[in-house]
Amino acid sequence: MGNAELKTVIQSQADEVKGQDGQWQFKINDRVLICVTDNNHNRMRIITPIVEIQKLNTEEILSALAANFHTALDVKYAISDDIMWSVFIHPLKQLTKAQARDAIEQVYSAAETFGSSYSSTHLVFPGSEESEENTDKETVPLKQG
Repeated sequence: MGNAELKTVIQSQADEVKGQDGQWQFKINDRVLICVTDNNHNRMRIITPIVEIQKLNTEEILSALAANFHTALDVKYAISDDIMWSVFIHPLKQLTKAQARDAIEQVYSAAETFGSSYSSTHLVFPGSEESEENTDKETVPLKQG
């Protein structure tokens, strides 16, 4: 996938898109997401800030780490610049339209469920102590494009 195709996917999912090729900021509902690509290194990422880390307690940080293993599937919770983020990172050229759409949905859902089910989809990998609790949670539906 290239930047033009990725931009089309973003526009089909987002309520509003700003930016230029390889650097987009877009909104879904009231949440701001960012997509950055690097053609030279064949990388892309979609991210959204969740909360400043000083507002988190140890339990919330540990729950996010556990979710990275069990309930945040293709996205991860990560800390950078004193912010907790929901992050999807992938090789750009190999990314498909379906993967890009799914990535946007998962980044959004992981951010929206932070503090509750910490999940990016309905799927929960076995072994999670909270797996039964998480299966009752719903991911947040996005605009269908």
